[in-house]
Amino acid sequence: MAETSYPFSAANGSGGTAMVSQTQWQKMGHLWGGDRVDFRLTATTYASTTLPFAVRVVNARDIEVKPGRAWVGGFFYELDAAKTVTVDPNLTDKARIDTVVLRADVPKGSVNLAVVKGQPSASPIAPQPQRNLGQQWEMVLYEVSVPANNGAISAASRLAFDMPPSVSSPWNTRDSASYLERGSFLYDMDVNGGDTQYEAFVGRDGYVITRHFGKSRTYTPSLVQSTSQPGSRSGRWRWIAPNMVWFTATFSTTTTSEIKTSGNNWQLGFTLPTPANGGSAQILSGVLQNPDVRSNLPNFIDIKTVLPQGNSSSNAYLYFPNSSNLKQGLDGLRVFPGKSKLMVSGVYETDVFSEH
Repeated sequence: MAETSYPFSAANGSGGTAMVSQTQWQKMGHLWGGDRVDFRLTATTYASTTLPFAVRVVNARDIEVKPGRAWVGGFFYELDAAKTVTVDPNLTDKARIDTVVLRADVPKGSVNLAVVKGQPSASPIAPQPQRNLGQQWEMVLYEVSVPANNGAISAASRLAFDMPPSVSSPWNTRDSASYLERGSFLYDMDVNGGDTQYEAFVGRDGYVITRHFGKSRTYTPSLVQSTSQPGSRSGRWRWIAPNMVWFTATFSTTTTSEIKTSGNNWQLGFTLPTPANGGSAQILSGVLQNPDVRSNLPNFIDIKTVLPQGNSSSNAYLYFPNSSNLKQGLDGLRVFPGKSKLMVSGVYETDVFSEH
């Protein structure tokens, strides 16, 4: 069994070599990064004609491809002037989907534009790109719709662009993000253990935490519109996606004293770990355990939690089925019985982007 490794400054008896063949280069090169167009989408908007490898259909069957650069199967490619490729006619009674590709041909020793012809079908499918080390390796730039009976062709972009590499910071992650390109992912490693490790994204809409890693964060929820607080309050939460939070909140008391709504309020509520997006109402679920059947309420109650529409709010409000007449629907929860426990959890959209 032979061992081979490369490239080193000189060949040696341990299998190391200095020079590499095209195939060996590709074996290395395709690991450095995926196939992609050498262009980063850092602006807010783009006209399709201004992007690399922009196309237009000319002379009915020809597609003109504008200049661009790309990395394909471990090789670099550059087109410095517009080039035209031709799509074969379709004289059948069924449509066809072709692809315009960049093809790295190792035996030939070059990367070139090419059209790959699909099969006519009642439900046509685009041909899949070849990806064979040492042979041909293709990256799809466009799908070309080729209608039956030689109808007019059209091209749809399948371009995959480069993006900034992910980076990490030990702290001050949000401040560091202001110096990164749009489209960057970055990671707060929290090396001093003072907060939570997380992933963030710098995008068109601004900076946003995309997800927390490791342990969930703790918070202490409070009842709102109430005369007092239960003896025990605890909560946990984490970002699970951009602008999306999972949380759980628990309230319990060991005393026999009930907690009522304050003033003219007609329902209790509680604080969320981060404000909700008030663009639309959001509904969460919970339960109230009332084992001693206190405050004239059942021993186990289904709780509906409403995050109201209209404005960004840090509060959620509690409702339960009318305990004497189900036809009355839901009532606001006006009392937290003694020796009871309230548990609420769910996922909701937050207001990171100050939409309301």
